Amino acid sequence: MELDHIALTCADLETGARWLSDRLGVPLLPGGKHARFGTHNRLLGLADGLYLEVIAPDPSVHMTAPRWFNLDHAPDVPRWGNWICRTTDFTTHAATTGPAIAMSRGDLQWQITVPQDGSLPMQGAFPTLIRWDKGTAHPATRLPASGVRLLRWEVHHPRARSVSAACGMADSRVRFVDGSQAHFVAQFETPQGVVTI
Repeated sequence: MELDHIALTCADLETGARWLSDRLGVPLLPGGKHARFGTHNRLLGLADGLYLEVIAPDPSVHMTAPRWFNLDHAPDVPRWGNWICRTTDFTTHAATTGPAIAMSRGDLQWQITVPQDGSLPMQGAFPTLIRWDKGTAHPATRLPASGVRLLRWEVHHPRARSVSAACGMADSRVRFVDGSQAHFVAQFETPQGVVTI
């Protein structure tokens, strides 16, 4: 399991993109639409082969099925909503993550785990799992350098130790912290200095 990208969620894409851009001091770039789940996003390339997205419900799409990333309950105030890890093994954690489904956007093709009700595993403390299809260039390689680097990704959860053990992450940037409820804290190195969100 390897950190792939992180996601800020918001009820309105422009609101979320402005909010994050103001804090990081760099503009986010256009992303695209995910018709299957009625969402759209903005992107930012990070150092070390990572990227982040701001993702929100697409108001032009009427959905009858649940949106992914728990975006049927997208917050009005932007917040970190999810973290996504690359894996070659969808089977081991299938009971936690839900099934892997095939997705595409333009020439990007990938498989990603999505519970049938659109919720997040362990309220988001356990990552969504992804595998980019062979021949698909990772989105981070397509994004220009932003001067922003992820220094730390904290996963807060009442059962942080058990979540950490289940994930088996060997990434020193990812830390599991005991807390009263599931949420995330991210620390970045930016052109303006270190920023914690």
